[in-house]
Amino acid sequence: MTQNLVSLDLSAEALAALDQALTTIEQIFSPFISLSADEVRALNKMGDKSEQFCRQTALVLEHNREILPPSFSVAEVQRDFAAFDALRPRLMRLREVVAKAEDTETALGSDILVAMLEGYALMKMYGKSEGLETLRKAMLVRNPGRKAKPAEATA
Repeated sequence: MTQNLVSLDLSAEALAALDQALTTIEQIFSPFISLSADEVRALNKMGDKSEQFCRQTALVLEHNREILPPSFSVAEVQRDFAAFDALRPRLMRLREVVAKAEDTETALGSDILVAMLEGYALMKMYGKSEGLETLRKAMLVRNPGRKAKPAEATA
């Protein structure tokens, strides 16, 4: 094989531990919400500049609670900030782990595809093409720009 980006042997114990960790994460994340794409688009989003504005405004509001209507909860804003600040570094870690897993999946898929393309070429080169007709047709699906050769007519 000309390519081997990653060799990975996942033991049953490692997979069981991973599954248990994922179950734990899913349980912890159960109170979290999911938003539709439309809901996300409709939301006001807090970026770096607006975050500073929000933090400064929260401090001013906290020191001036007496002018706020009873329906405005400074305590809820403080809880939101606390959860936001606690969640942010953990989400960064999760994103890094997911990115690493996705990169590994991509590398494994690439290793497999390159090896199979090499194997297919070797089978063709050494004339061991019996049974490769199905593979050849499958390759045409992968490379739709290539036309199938018409089957040899037997006379």
